[in-house]
Amino acid sequence: MNQLQFIALIAERDALRYTPAGMPIVNAVLQHRSQQMEAGIARLSEFEISAVAAGEISGRFSQAPLAGMYQFTGFLNKKNRNSKSLVFHIIDFSAVPDSSI
Repeated sequence: MNQLQFIALIAERDALRYTPAGMPIVNAVLQHRSQQMEAGIARLSEFEISAVAAGEISGRFSQAPLAGMYQFTGFLNKKNRNSKSLVFHIIDFSAVPDSSI
């Protein structure tokens, strides 16, 4: 199974564009910060991740306020066929109440 869910803010977002096949797509960078328990010890978890919203969700994602906090659901995949870099593909997202990241 390849499913990832986390809360993050939209740090950067490109303009909505269309692939040569006509699919709407938006690239972005998401930032996450939280405390996680590992082996009974609190650990700070921080990361930035490249993300992409494609298809129907791209329109809603392109209108979401920057720096807003959202719960994202999606999966990881290679950036392209020959890449070793990962990109988070956004399947769904929803606003979360104010909280610090």
